[in-house]
Amino acid sequence: MNRRLPTAAVALLATLALASEPADAAGGVPAAHGFVPRQVTIKLAGDRVARTIGLRPGADVRAVAAAARRDPRVQYAVPNYVATASLAEPGEEREVPNDPGPIAGVPGPPGGWVARQWNFLPWQGPATPLLPVSPGGIDAIGAWENLVAARRPGAQGVTVAVLDTGIAYRTLSPDFLRSPDFSAGQFVKGYDFVDHDKLPLDENGHGTHVAGTIAEKTNNGIGLTGLAYRAKLMPVRVLDSAGRGRADQIAQGIRYAIGHGADVINMSFNFSCGRRVPGVDEALRQAYERGVVTVASVGNVGSEGCVSAPATGPHTIGVGGSTAGGCIGNYSLAGKGVDVLAPGGGAPAVGCPSVSSDPIYQVTLKFGSTEEFGEPGDYVGTSMAAAHVSGVAAMVLASRTIDPKTKKKGLVAAVTKRLRHSARSLGLPKTRQGAGLIDAATATAPS
Repeated sequence: MNRRLPTAAVALLATLALASEPADAAGGVPAAHGFVPRQVTIKLAGDRVARTIGLRPGADVRAVAAAARRDPRVQYAVPNYVATASLAEPGEEREVPNDPGPIAGVPGPPGGWVARQWNFLPWQGPATPLLPVSPGGIDAIGAWENLVAARRPGAQGVTVAVLDTGIAYRTLSPDFLRSPDFSAGQFVKGYDFVDHDKLPLDENGHGTHVAGTIAEKTNNGIGLTGLAYRAKLMPVRVLDSAGRGRADQIAQGIRYAIGHGADVINMSFNFSCGRRVPGVDEALRQAYERGVVTVASVGNVGSEGCVSAPATGPHTIGVGGSTAGGCIGNYSLAGKGVDVLAPGGGAPAVGCPSVSSDPIYQVTLKFGSTEEFGEPGDYVGTSMAAAHVSGVAAMVLASRTIDPKTKKKGLVAAVTKRLRHSARSLGLPKTRQGAGLIDAATATAPS
């Protein structure tokens, strides 16, 4: 991004900005879906990556982009769109991890996490006093057992990049503390593309919650459990404290994760319906070519109008949300971009026989704080669902169920196929459920 633009391109954009009609007054990044004022993302023929160009005051962003696209030197030109975190408004006796549940107040009993984390429980088989059955569960315990047998417990050796609002991954000062259910050793170096520094700390809570579902410490006697609990987490901050992120910074974040060894990239955010974000698509295509599995939320009713980017991007696994009762969530969007479902919690869609509407619990920041933690009960949506798929994708990579000779594009295809083929149908059209609700135990079981 540091190479200078060709003189012809600079002259082109300067001319377009001056020629455009005045736009309505614009402030910072809008609270709703939109684009960054006075910025156009442009890619010239022959360039490797797109560039974001600042326009003159009063420039009409859409008019500038449209005029630029008419120039034969321009491969594409679009506004610098904004994405938003996809958070909806509110048998045999088996070994159970000892995580007690709440991190504050009266300590829970060993194994007390099962009272809150319905999403990780088995969905079939006989219930026991220690391990109930949950119709909306994905059987994380079965998957944990499979990985222990494969000598890769907790997806050891896999790295998951969390592109989000950051993670409470380290203590910087009394005002920024590491989440008590993470350890310092489970993080690899990340980057903050919002503040442009090497400290992608969470100022929202969304990213820490998502990261917790993927890889919170398990069987450590603290708080709740995470899926790929021995995987490495890479914090990549691309969303600000309000959960909004620019397309160009998101594309940079994807490329950073690829270049720094991520095996899986989680994206629990969406652009608005129908937005074309070619820079992000290019980065996702690069991830596929390098063998990196990309996972994204499909979006939520009320926030988005249709299944949207990055879930619709090249070879990205689009994830809808399901409920504690094993139904599709009433917030989960339908469309051809839905590949699988995973627990997102919340209320079920009309017609579901279950009324269970528990949220997804995970240890994260309390609202408005960067140093107080709890298990808030208002995290519901496809953001939460995508995190489950990223965690299980990491577990599949670690499970030794994929031919070790499989490389790059073939590896992405193999993980995607395994997630889809092991999913269980909820009896809904493919546009609503994709292949169905993921099953972590079946996905990681030897063939």
